[in-house]
Amino acid sequence: MKAIHVCLLAAAGILSAGVAQADEALAKSKNCLSCHAIDKKLVGPAYKDVAKKYTAKDEAMLAEKVIKGGKGVWGQVPMPPNATVKPEEATKLVKWILSQK
Repeated sequence: MKAIHVCLLAAAGILSAGVAQADEALAKSKNCLSCHAIDKKLVGPAYKDVAKKYTAKDEAMLAEKVIKGGKGVWGQVPMPPNATVKPEEATKLVKWILSQK
């Protein structure tokens, strides 16, 4: 019985690592990483800083900003709209970003 639990936990870890890599790949494919990095400021804020500032209750607002763009929160440079990101992709990206704590 104990071996089954260990196997299930290992499988869950592998699956969640795969999801994290898939969401990073989505960020790359949508050119998010052209202006953002996980742990340092580029043109836009580091994802770790975004994750510190916001919580899961902000997901819808952040997903909308991913699609429509935003300005004034992180400095003078506005984030342009990204029309290639679908709403479900924006939600997935935001969940991944907020997990970067």
